[in-house]
Amino acid sequence: MQGNGKSGRGAEQLLKLRDAALQLGISFPTIKQWIYKRKIRSIQTAGGHHRIPQSEVDKLLFRTRGKTEKERKQVVRRISGRNQLVGRIESVRISGLMAEVKISIGGQQITSIITASSAREMQLKAGQTAAALIKATEVMILRV
Repeated sequence: MQGNGKSGRGAEQLLKLRDAALQLGISFPTIKQWIYKRKIRSIQTAGGHHRIPQSEVDKLLFRTRGKTEKERKQVVRRISGRNQLVGRIESVRISGLMAEVKISIGGQQITSIITASSAREMQLKAGQTAAALIKATEVMILRV
C-alpha cells in the first residue's frame, strides 16, 4: 500500500510502525515484538512492510499509558472524575476565544468546546493522545 496510508473510500488509516509506536508510547522494537506475538494486528504491504490500522492503536492507547496498572491509574486518575475516555485528537480548530477539539475513541468521535487559551496552554495537536472527561449528572442510554 502506498500513499497517505488510506486506501479507497472510507478505508481506515494505516500507520507506519514508528508512528504507531510513538502514539502508544512504546519503542520500535516493542511494536515489532507485539506484531510477532500477535498482540497487535498488522497488515503487510506488497513490499513486505508492516502497517498498523489506526483502530488497533486506539484499542491499546489506555493500556500503554504507564508500565504498570498502578502507573496507568495515576496518569489518568489525577482528578475525581471517573468517566474518562482515552483516544486520539483528530482535530483542533481555534476561532476567537473558543476551540473545538475532536477526539477519536474506539472508532467513534467526541467533540468538546473549550477556551482557546486552554487549547494553546495544553498545546493540543492532531495525532496526540488525550482523555475526554465526561462530567454530567445524567447519562442516557440508547439501545441501537
